[in-house]
Amino acid sequence: MKIVHVNTSDINGGAARAAFRFNEALNKSQVNSQMLVQKKSGDHFNVKTVTDNKIKRVLAKFRSAFNSLFIKLYKKKKSIVFSTAKLGVDIFKHESLEKADIINLHWINGGFLSLNNIRKLQKLDKPIVWTLHDMWPFTGGCHYSNGCNKYEKRCGKCPLLNSNRNRDLTRKILKKKRKIYKELDLTIITCSEWLGECAKNSYVFKDLRVKVIPNTLDTNVFKPIGKKIARNILNLPQDKKLVLFGAINATSNPRKGFNCLKKSLIKFSDNGSKLNKKIELLVFGASSSDDIEKLPFKTRFIGRLYDNYTLALCYSAADIFVGPSLEEAFGQTYSEAMSCGTPCIAFNHSGPKDIIDHKKNGYLANYKSADDLAKGIIWCLNDKKRLNNLGNNARRKVLNNYSFDVISKQYLKLYRELLK
Repeated sequence: MKIVHVNTSDINGGAARAAFRFNEALNKSQVNSQMLVQKKSGDHFNVKTVTDNKIKRVLAKFRSAFNSLFIKLYKKKKSIVFSTAKLGVDIFKHESLEKADIINLHWINGGFLSLNNIRKLQKLDKPIVWTLHDMWPFTGGCHYSNGCNKYEKRCGKCPLLNSNRNRDLTRKILKKKRKIYKELDLTIITCSEWLGECAKNSYVFKDLRVKVIPNTLDTNVFKPIGKKIARNILNLPQDKKLVLFGAINATSNPRKGFNCLKKSLIKFSDNGSKLNKKIELLVFGASSSDDIEKLPFKTRFIGRLYDNYTLALCYSAADIFVGPSLEEAFGQTYSEAMSCGTPCIAFNHSGPKDIIDHKKNGYLANYKSADDLAKGIIWCLNDKKRLNNLGNNARRKVLNNYSFDVISKQYLKLYRELLK
């Protein structure tokens, strides 16, 4: 059995990291699995790129820029990630795909695959699995709908584009997606129950098979490291309660909820808790924040982390990880932190609901409630024995549900069913 995972990048971005880990998990299960990407940043021999010379890399940047031109017509649009997938690369003749038994699509935007490129994959007459890492495959162009459910109908009058026309760009894109998907032998995988329900209710996927298989991670890399050791290596204080927050563009992406975290920390500081003097905030994925002076606690910015071992050190050094994301397809930072034995606090919404078990290995706060988020921080940090138990339970949850061995078996079972 030969599998090819198709993703825009090999390691840049959450979806890329997830796809790379799936590929790695299958390789460790003795499966012939490789990646085909537009941009290769790592040096893994099992990753092939379609931009193997300077001209192709320039064309990739042009395609990405061209695809973004269409939404510039919507002058009043909100600050969102939106993809039109107008231009892309024809990969159906690529040697990797011709030799593959199954094609596993992942995140294919950024000028990699256009909708027409996806349509041409039918010529290969092979099963196609599409692992979703956000909502784009079934929306009219947005990657997260921000609570809008127009993708369940036909889109149009898009609130994110501030459009007042029924037959706007989103409706045209969704109509084309529906037509193309009907021509493919397509199976959908989502990484969370929430994303799975969204896909099942969508206009384009409601008649397709949708299966939930979580993201995986290497539990031998993301593992508990002694807190004193981790803090010593990272030059962090031993006598503080470290609250960790992090994501790609952690402070600048509104979806990651940094504003909610600030509000909850202010609530926390106002309650007069004895913990106030012990708290410090640790942030990775950003080097600064414009309003850092508004934060009630000392804040240390680590910047972007590009290797998993340093990331594991950060998780292990922290007492808790707080991720107040407003929408997450899965939430790999939660599973990574928990794999390192660090309890997590998140909103009881979208992907994190699958990962965190309330008051067993973390805390699920009421959605968008800064008060309850602050309450969760206090609840976790107030009792040392409880915090230790939460951490042990967190590690156990990841080992039992998200390890390479567990997830690769689920993928292999599906692949074998499709090849019968």
